[in-house]
Amino acid sequence: MIVPIFLFSANGGAKMENKFSVSLAKIIKEIELEVSYMPDDPETIKIVSRDITRPGLELTGFLDFFDNSRIMIFGNTENSYLNRFSTEQRYHVIERLFSLQPPAIIVTRNIIPYGELMNAAEKYKIPVLRSPETTSVLSASLISMLNTELAPRVTRHGVLVEVYGEGLLIVGDSGVGKSETAIELVKRGHRLIADDAVEIRRISNKQLIGTSPANIRHFIELRGIGIINARRLFGMGSVKLSEKIDMVINLEQWDNKKVYDRMGMSNEMTEILGNQVPILTIPVKPGRNLAVIIEVAAMNNRQRKMGYNAARELFQLLGLDLPEEEEGNVKTIPF
Repeated sequence: MIVPIFLFSANGGAKMENKFSVSLAKIIKEIELEVSYMPDDPETIKIVSRDITRPGLELTGFLDFFDNSRIMIFGNTENSYLNRFSTEQRYHVIERLFSLQPPAIIVTRNIIPYGELMNAAEKYKIPVLRSPETTSVLSASLISMLNTELAPRVTRHGVLVEVYGEGLLIVGDSGVGKSETAIELVKRGHRLIADDAVEIRRISNKQLIGTSPANIRHFIELRGIGIINARRLFGMGSVKLSEKIDMVINLEQWDNKKVYDRMGMSNEMTEILGNQVPILTIPVKPGRNLAVIIEVAAMNNRQRKMGYNAARELFQLLGLDLPEEEEGNVKTIPF
């Protein structure tokens, strides 16, 4: 008997933590760094800051605003500056900086670290790593990784699919047909990212990334059939590890007393982790082909992002005034 241990409540979500971390071991593997000195198991060394430090004023002794949670980068400029000092002076400068316990030091361009730097690192048990990349390239790669790994996050009940390059987060009450719609979309050539639980990360003020928890990745629960593995059933091309969230689609049972948008002139948004995301409510009733409707919604959302609105064009062709909402009023609704 298969026990579905990963079901989430229809309106639930995991509580968002204030602080996240990534192990130094993962950074070493992802950025392909060489270890020059490692005092402890890198799996136990946690990085909690998305920012990095290139010591400039810090090397001159100005340490008032030094943040010891940031990884420190030594490049050509820092190395050349240290080269101006005698051995004793150089050790004093480095020792004063390392006494503040930064989590790790990365030396770029395959520069061989000064003996004084290695001695200070061993004294204060600070990992020293090397990279063949230039300082700018390494910094960009490292910041990109840290922004993803340490981004604020929340888990939402729903399904995340990629349709025509658009990331669509499908939400709705339990049993409304989210997973069934996702299967139909996968059969039509689109890709599944997550079913039932979607981990959402805010990697910038404008971008949200959705992934699936590792232990339920590629699995879908279908009432009446059970649990299936989409990757094994439909092939590798049917799944994807992560995708940006471009739009939220809210599926709800058709309510005859409710007036649904028929023109597409309204501009409704919802807020996720402080970011505004377009949201579309699609009523569900027998006979509606949700997969086709969602495909059209994805293509229409892409057109809107490119500045085209079919309803606006129709109003202009008919010589009618645009509704007030089209003039800039955006309605924000929770989900």
